[in-house]
Amino acid sequence: MNGRWEHFHHEADVGVRGLGATREEAFAQGALALTAAITDPSRVSAHQPVTIECSAPDDALLFADWLNALIYEMAICHLLFSRFEVRIADHRLSATAWGEPVDVRRHHPAVEAKGATYTELDVRQQPDGTWLAQCVVDV
Repeated sequence: MNGRWEHFHHEADVGVRGLGATREEAFAQGALALTAAITDPSRVSAHQPVTIECSAPDDALLFADWLNALIYEMAICHLLFSRFEVRIADHRLSATAWGEPVDVRRHHPAVEAKGATYTELDVRQQPDGTWLAQCVVDV
């Protein structure tokens, strides 16, 4: 399976979902869905790397922490990301996200992501063996 991302309906906010052959790929695709809620990811050049590390007691909380770490980098450093390499072991995530500074004229950001929530938060291996990682993001 090639990983993919999608949005799902939620009243005022946006649901982000990553699907992949591995848990790491699902997390990376979920991060891409986060970017896609803000702008077209194909408009974001992946040339500036940022290292992100976080840990949590379970996969679902780790996914929310991962997205919130990305949102923090977006807000503080004014970056958008389009490529992600995620490693997970023992409830610890170590990742590199590549992106570039926001260029309003080129990126046309639609919303500002404020935070990943626990609403519809779910990380699990599905019956077909693929992984799903999802939650609602406050925008």
